[in-house]
Amino acid sequence: MTTTTVRLVSSSLCRLQKNVASIQKLANIPLARCLSTLTEEIDKPKFGILFDIDGVIVRGKQVLPSAKKAFKLLTDESGKFRVPVLFVTNAGNMLRQGKAKQLSKWLDVQVEPEQVVMSHSPLKMFHQFHHKHVLVSGQGPVLEIAKNLGFTKITTIETLRQTFPMLDMVDHHRRHVAPCAFEKYFPKIEAVILFGEPVRWETNLQLIIDVLLSNGMPNRSPKDIPYPHLPILACNMDLFWMSEACTPRFGHGCFMHCLECLYQKVSGKELRYTALIGKPSEITYQHSDYLLSLQAHHIGVNKVKTIYCIGDNPETDIYGGNLYNRYLKSLSSKQLDEKKIVQVAGMPDYSRDYTTESMDELPKELNADGDMIMTDESISILVCTGVYTTESDLVSYGGKEISNHNHRDFVLDSKLKEPTYITQNVLEAVRLVYKLEKFH
Repeated sequence: MTTTTVRLVSSSLCRLQKNVASIQKLANIPLARCLSTLTEEIDKPKFGILFDIDGVIVRGKQVLPSAKKAFKLLTDESGKFRVPVLFVTNAGNMLRQGKAKQLSKWLDVQVEPEQVVMSHSPLKMFHQFHHKHVLVSGQGPVLEIAKNLGFTKITTIETLRQTFPMLDMVDHHRRHVAPCAFEKYFPKIEAVILFGEPVRWETNLQLIIDVLLSNGMPNRSPKDIPYPHLPILACNMDLFWMSEACTPRFGHGCFMHCLECLYQKVSGKELRYTALIGKPSEITYQHSDYLLSLQAHHIGVNKVKTIYCIGDNPETDIYGGNLYNRYLKSLSSKQLDEKKIVQVAGMPDYSRDYTTESMDELPKELNADGDMIMTDESISILVCTGVYTTESDLVSYGGKEISNHNHRDFVLDSKLKEPTYITQNVLEAVRLVYKLEKFH
């Protein structure tokens, strides 16, 4: 702390002491207690941080060199967080309890499950689907994940192919022509949930298309292709993600692109989503906003005014943080400057396009008083350790050519991909936040 800063703080405390002294005479409250309370309130952060994981904290299973140092700044001597922190990832192949345990081991700090937002976490709010018979696609413990989110009638791709063994024919070694005795008793599938990229793309693509074309009864050949098709809820639209390889790897967005093209090729109609969840969808940031307010309350912060979104992907992390900031600004001004097609998690009404106004129709996170939990501002910070690097042209921001790796249902708006700040790594990002907030 500089000499000038010390003098300013000392002067401020003196003024506070004079004001408190006069109030103390009226309220008969000990001066030391008043000063302690006021000083403590001044020292509390008015901001929170959302961290992406892959490409920011780790590359694959390798922890990036700056990560542990960054989180030492965020915790006190006892290892407790001094600042409201959430880890928001588009990964969807495990429960958030498992991801919290993984993060704790990587960072040498105690991360609670309540601090983790997986790509599928907002599905807890979609109560209207929790008692429908759903087909789930992805990898990892998808059945356990679906149950944990509140779904009660679940069929996995593996169960479906075992029930209808003649559907999966690409791999000759897995072909089984003997029909299952329970085929005729199979209950109709009422919705499809895409958690993330599967291991066997050909099997999942084939069976999901079968379910959509047969209106949930893949043992029957339909006379006509039903349209609108069954509801589809998709998590994680990342075209790429960053692992140990020198270039990004295919993400769930690639699988979704294949599914969309196949469905349109076969049916002649466009595949439409009931909900798109995960970054950059606003519903994921709204859900994170609510959880961040709970973290803030846990460490004694009454109000988080600013969210800093730290990520490595301009098309996901930065786009999402800026899109949410645009939404927050539209709320604060109580009017939209202009309508922009945003087609994010919405309702199955294919007759109209979705704008940021459609967020009013989405499931809401409310506090105890029934009020929506919202911060004032969302600020994006891009780090150069993942999908985006200063030496790469794989993404549109900073590249020589314009690209669009966002999902097709998100408007191509180059401004949303421009970060508010750029830092080389997550440690520099945290230091920048502290500097902007004048927090020590």
